[in-house]
Amino acid sequence: MESLAADLKTMIRTPLHESHVARMRELGVVRDYAAGTTLSRFGEPADTFRYVIEGRVEAVDAITGERYAESTLGPTQFAGEISFLHGGSAMLGSRTVEPSKLLEVPREAMLSLMSQIPEMSDIIVNVFAARHRRLLESNDAGLVLIGAEASKAIREIGAFALRNRIPVRSLSLDSPAASEEMSACSQGLCHSEPCVIFGKQQVIEDPTPAKIAALFGLDMAVGEARQFDVLIVGGGPGGVAAGVYAGAEGLTALVLEDLTVGGQAGTSSRIENYMGFPTGISGADLCWRGEVQAMKFGTRFAMPRRASALLRQADGSFRVQLADGADVCARAVVVATGVQYRKLPLERLSDLEGAGVYYAATDLEARFCRASDAVVIGGGNSAGQAAMFLSRYATHVHVLVRSDSLAASMSDYLLSRLEEDPAITIHFGTQVSALHGEESLEAVTVTRRESGESHQIPACGLFIMVGAAPNTTWLSDSVALDKKGFVLTGTAAGANSSFATSVPGVFAVGDVRSGSVKRVASAVGEGSVVISEVFAYLSD
Repeated sequence: MESLAADLKTMIRTPLHESHVARMRELGVVRDYAAGTTLSRFGEPADTFRYVIEGRVEAVDAITGERYAESTLGPTQFAGEISFLHGGSAMLGSRTVEPSKLLEVPREAMLSLMSQIPEMSDIIVNVFAARHRRLLESNDAGLVLIGAEASKAIREIGAFALRNRIPVRSLSLDSPAASEEMSACSQGLCHSEPCVIFGKQQVIEDPTPAKIAALFGLDMAVGEARQFDVLIVGGGPGGVAAGVYAGAEGLTALVLEDLTVGGQAGTSSRIENYMGFPTGISGADLCWRGEVQAMKFGTRFAMPRRASALLRQADGSFRVQLADGADVCARAVVVATGVQYRKLPLERLSDLEGAGVYYAATDLEARFCRASDAVVIGGGNSAGQAAMFLSRYATHVHVLVRSDSLAASMSDYLLSRLEEDPAITIHFGTQVSALHGEESLEAVTVTRRESGESHQIPACGLFIMVGAAPNTTWLSDSVALDKKGFVLTGTAAGANSSFATSVPGVFAVGDVRSGSVKRVASAVGEGSVVISEVFAYLSD
């Protein structure tokens, strides 16, 4: 299966061309540094591109303060990481190993140059992405979560970090490594309480995904006194594709995402029918690649940010109010908020969400299903992929389907695999009627629809992937919706273009659009095409 980036160990290094360096010299400054000089620190803004002319530079581990990895960077190489593209925070520090001469270029100037020279941009982006993959796989992260198994809040942060590709290290509360981390921290931690540590000693009080996003610079751009050409609300496949094409067309664009880039597609552990990836790719990795591509063109992302209202201003532009009280202004808006799995009317469902009840099946959730059964509710491809993925961890996977067949709702190749896998059982005409467990899920009661016969399945994980409720409550008083709450577009909305809504300047793509095909490829296509309509609107 395809990964999110190339493996840094197997990459063939391609140095920047002399002409690239010459252009950089026009924009940057050459500086001399003594040996052991700190160039950047973990958590500081990644706002400078550094090219090594003479000497050597090393990456610095955020926890130990020692050299990260074994290699150093010498002449013709460059320092930096993926957060440079969006102006986020550094996930590693850096310093000189010996007296060094470096060419330093400010971020905005460097991004502008990269947009003018695609060959140089390709080299830099590929190296940054490969470095990020190594950091994710190395377990040397500067964000440490302790006690996820005992804290719902810590698990939520873990899910947010992993799905946004933030390197994170998760330790069990009773592990020696956790005790060592807490003992090294100067803030007097209680060794029996879960916690989040940023860097070597900073303990995050009352940790939330929003606080973690702020520390890594992921919530940027919101609240700035500027107006974007286009605001894209929703970071699923459609929203990310719109971000790529908006940036490529020279529009200033901001993508707002409620939780994690990838949306519902980002929760899919394996997508096998998307063109160009014959061995499959996870939804999160696919969307991450798109996010990096969009950032290369200057598109910015902000998360977790939830839109709460859409308002038209006197000058014809738009103001989107956010749930936290901030505002974002833009000349045009693309609605790509997608859909969410419906919540079932089960007693204590909210109490057990994140503690055995999940709406995604990734490595984070699967780790809590080892040596136990798991239950998946749903008959679509997402449910099928979740069952296949969970069968590698759980003792057995039970797939519950309300209907008597999956032929109309699931791809044939996937259905065949489910039926042939001895670790998976499909229960047709069956639904969950009760949840059991105090602090976390311990079992579910399932009931056959026709006979009313019930029985209990011991399970530590219930994965709900049923229904498609559109995320349009923030639009109910702004644009025309159909009876199910999906956004009307084109002739159905009285508009002249395919993705235009009933409000000129507001467009909709992907699953949130009434009548759309609920497929990743379709959402990507719509997100790509809608920018031509946005461009025409802005030109008028």
